[in-house]
Amino acid sequence: MSQVELSFVIPAYNEEDFIEDTLGTIDAIIKGKNLPYEIVVVDDGSRDDTLVKARRYAGRNGHVKVLSYNKNLGKGYAVKTGFMQTSGNVVIFTDGDMEIDLRTISEYLDALNYGDIVIASKRHRDSRVEVPVSRRVLSVVFNGFVRFLTGVPLKDTQSGLKAMRKSAFVDVFPRLAVKRYAFDVELLAVANLYGLKVVEMPVTIKLDAAFKPRNMMHMFLDLLGIAYRLRVIHYYQRQLPEKNSFQNMVSLVLRE
Repeated sequence: MSQVELSFVIPAYNEEDFIEDTLGTIDAIIKGKNLPYEIVVVDDGSRDDTLVKARRYAGRNGHVKVLSYNKNLGKGYAVKTGFMQTSGNVVIFTDGDMEIDLRTISEYLDALNYGDIVIASKRHRDSRVEVPVSRRVLSVVFNGFVRFLTGVPLKDTQSGLKAMRKSAFVDVFPRLAVKRYAFDVELLAVANLYGLKVVEMPVTIKLDAAFKPRNMMHMFLDLLGIAYRLRVIHYYQRQLPEKNSFQNMVSLVLRE
């Protein structure tokens, strides 16, 4: 494969019903753009046939590679694992469950001309959102806490489609500690701290399932942890451990 320009990272947990459709949709969108690309599927300890189906698809498509591990560790861990294995100058994260209309990917890539990261926002005025009322209310409440505790001035941090310049985030990801749902908050909080520019874009999304109260509690606890690291111990502001000469060379190349 030639030098990769565009990398997709797909965290997947028990997505046997959707993973092949997701991969096929991305392939169909990107093939016509003449961009060297790769798709990195990270199987997050699925208990169904997600891994089998992802590997089967990869077997007939050289653009796809599959990473996996036995234990379910969370979406944040899967995304971070995938990011560390990407080769592209631009990295796109998208969920593997087909809840988001991926046909807008081209617009997200164009929007990177105006920022370091482009994120889907359910609260963008042009978004088309189908979501249970209970989940919509919880989303608004959670976002209020995010803005208050972290200072991130965004109306939605959690939608599962984001595109970023890898060079802008190569030193961000090693700092990220959240393994599950509040990973997006931590990513954007550190981006905000570093002065990286965020562009919010509309999204077409259909969310069928109501969010479980237990998951909401875990997200809130993760959020408190992010605020503690950000506001109290200044963990994200600390200098990264000194890299070896090869890592420094890679970082320099990525930033050029």
